Order: sequence, then structure tokens, then C-alpha cells
Amino acid sequence: MSRRVSLTQYLVEQQRAHGHIPAQLRLLLEVVARACKGIAISVNKGALGGVLGSAGSENVQGEVQKKLDIIANEVLIEANEWGGALAAMASEEMDSIYVVPNRYPQGEYLLLFDPLDGSSNIDVNVSIGTIFSVLKKPEGHAGVSVDDFLQPGSAQAAAGYCIYGPQTTLVLTVGDGVAMFTLDRETGSFVLTQDDVRIPEDTKEFAINMSNMRHWAPPVKRYIDECLAGSTGPRGKDFNMRWIASMVADVHRILCRGGVFMYPWDAREPNKPGKLRLMYEANPMGFIVEQAGGAATNGRERILDLKPKQLHERVSVILGSKNEVDRVTAYHAEQG
Repeated sequence: MSRRVSLTQYLVEQQRAHGHIPAQLRLLLEVVARACKGIAISVNKGALGGVLGSAGSENVQGEVQKKLDIIANEVLIEANEWGGALAAMASEEMDSIYVVPNRYPQGEYLLLFDPLDGSSNIDVNVSIGTIFSVLKKPEGHAGVSVDDFLQPGSAQAAAGYCIYGPQTTLVLTVGDGVAMFTLDRETGSFVLTQDDVRIPEDTKEFAINMSNMRHWAPPVKRYIDECLAGSTGPRGKDFNMRWIASMVADVHRILCRGGVFMYPWDAREPNKPGKLRLMYEANPMGFIVEQAGGAATNGRERILDLKPKQLHERVSVILGSKNEVDRVTAYHAEQG
């Protein structure tokens, strides 16, 4: 790029020129970014920092927590609780909401996050990340409750993720396109490296856990079978498959070069609508993907239109290149 634009400068310019970012939201996003830099340091140290392996506990989801899961969660809470922009936080790693303590001023925003997505990859040095979503606290009543968080994804004021890979990259939307920032380790600043990110509408790449094929619903199996048939099949082109088992890494690849990511409902747990969390993963990623020209559905409905019923609600997720997402969604509609 012709000039180096820091995250702070980018946010200030968005605030001045377009009015998309109120001052309190700008402060909040800068604090989240600063917390992500702290998490990146712990991730990069790995075994040298004694942060690998299991913590010997389970989160509210019943999943075994890694040491870095807990560290990342604590970093985000401690960084954000005192700044005055937040009323409360919610995390995939916590049972309920965390209300900003009375000793700090309460702001008008709510922060939700998956502190470390892709935990199964921590110990094998594969890219992982932090996902976050920002909501405006509803007006009209004092205090904060779980109900305040149960807003559709379309209500998000901002969303983003930070991927800890060969580079540490922050991806952000405030509802006016998607921007990418790369951490310059020499200066400690996130620097704008791509603005107006766009996902190609067509693709020859899909990401799904093929080991679950026998459990999929017919529309999902139909779509994947067509992809696997390649140039001799009904699609008339060859597809590549990718699966990192880290939503952040899979979505980041799609933002960079297109593709479709699928984590659908399957018959192993038929009473659960899906595996991924609506509030901490599907909503922020759906917002980012849509802002980059892609689409995100649960197979039948737009992700961002879903009204959450509980804090840790799960959902089926199909997102990425618009034409491929529309095709899978149409297959579900045909099934009835």
C-alpha cells in the first residue's frame, strides 16, 4: 500500500469521514486489538511459555479446556472491563455473562467472544484465532441481563477476528466493508494491509469434515457428491477440499481467495441444530462474510436473521462464496 495506515488511524478516519464508529466503539475495538496482541505473544511462546496442553477442566459446552483457552479468556476480560465502553461481556468459555464491576464505569456496548477458536490445533502449531462480536446494549432499563445479548446478528455494531498464524492478522468490519490489518512486531502496531476485502462469488474449493459424511442430511451430501464428481459430474469442474478444523483459519482462507465453509447439522446429535455457536462464531463470521460480498446461512435461513433463544445456542453454518452458499441453501429448500 502507498502509505502505512495504523488501526487507530483507520478507525479515526472512519469515525470522521463516515460516522460509522462512535468514539466509545472506536475505543472498544482498539482495546480488543490490544488484547489480541497479548494473546498472540502467549500463542507464539508455545511450549517455551508453558502454555500448551490441557487445563484439566471443562467449559460450559462440556469441552476440555486448553491452558491457552483460559489465558485468552482472562486477557480479554482484564483488558476490556475497565475502559468504560462496555456494560458486559459473554464468552464461549463462561457459563453466563460477565457484568462490568461497579468499580468501573459501564458503557453502552456488549462484547461477545470465542477467546481461542481452533483449540484442537494449539499443540500442533496450526493457525488458531480469536473471534469477537459487538452489540449495542438495548436502551430503556438499568442493569444488564442475558436477554440483552439475545439480539440477531444483523444488530451487530462490529465484528472481527484475529488469526495467529505465520502473521498475526486482524480482520474487522463495522458494517461498511471488511479491512485486514497485519501486526508489525517491530512497532507493535496493526497496520492496514487490505481494504474492501471481497470474496469471489464462484469457487472451486470447499471446506468440510468429510469423516462425518455418513451423518449428513441429504442436501449436504448431494452438494458434496457433486463437488467430488468433478469435471465429469453435474458441476462440470474439479473442486479442491480443505479442512483445518479451525473456523478462523478456514474463513480467513475464504476471505483471501474464495471458497465455501460448511459445518452442517448431522445425525449424531439430531436434537442439536448444529455444532458451532451462533453468538460467538456464526454471527460475527456471518457479518464479516456478508460485508465481503459472501453469504451465510444455516441451510435454510440467513444466519444474521436468526433470533437467539439462549446464550450458548448452536447452529448449522454454511458460508463463503455467494453462489455456492445459495446452491446449498436451494438444495435444502427443495427437500422441504
